[in-house]
Amino acid sequence: MVTTPGHTLRAPPTVLLTGFDAFGTEPVNPSGLAVQALHGQQVLGHKLVAATLPTVFHRSLDMLKELLHTHRPVLVVCVGLAGGRQALSLERVALNVDDARIPDNAGAQPVDMPVVAGGPAAYFSSLPVKAMHAALQQHGLPVEVSNSAGTFVCNHVFYGLMHALAGQGGVSACRGGFVHVPHLQSDAHPTGWPLAKLAEGLRLAVQCALTTPTDLRLGAGALH
Repeated sequence: MVTTPGHTLRAPPTVLLTGFDAFGTEPVNPSGLAVQALHGQQVLGHKLVAATLPTVFHRSLDMLKELLHTHRPVLVVCVGLAGGRQALSLERVALNVDDARIPDNAGAQPVDMPVVAGGPAAYFSSLPVKAMHAALQQHGLPVEVSNSAGTFVCNHVFYGLMHALAGQGGVSACRGGFVHVPHLQSDAHPTGWPLAKLAEGLRLAVQCALTTPTDLRLGAGALH
């Protein structure tokens, strides 16, 4: 909250966007670049705050929890790279499993380990994925609803986010979920997307989420 003589100005509500740093053999990570391109913008009176998470199991979640505590967002959209996909993938389900095909950036490669010991088997996203899908299609952007966020650090963060929003850490009033993006367009990835297109797709997804409190689908929550 900002105060001036005789006035109290309330800060705008925050939307938290997170991406990842580069991992594996990729020189950049489009998820991190796309959210940073939106940092500081406003959508429907909400301030967009972007952060880049490390592509490291557990450390990424520690940083995300700090961001939730610092910013107290009303909406969280975590973003990651799915290099084999050509559309924005709106993830529906986060699984309580870490099963890494390759090591993370710290060399960890968990196999069949829970994200949260004793946690539910899975969580649904609390983003309106079907409404977001329709909104992005209306703007001519390739988009899909995905039922698998994988079992690498992306799913790790997605599950950890939904576990936090389920009542941990005092952020239960917040909604959130995960979006996978394709590669950036480059010589190595000629079918990838330009950065401006990725950022615009995420901005439209946020706008839809802010104006759609519920979705025409199974409600968000834990799967036991």
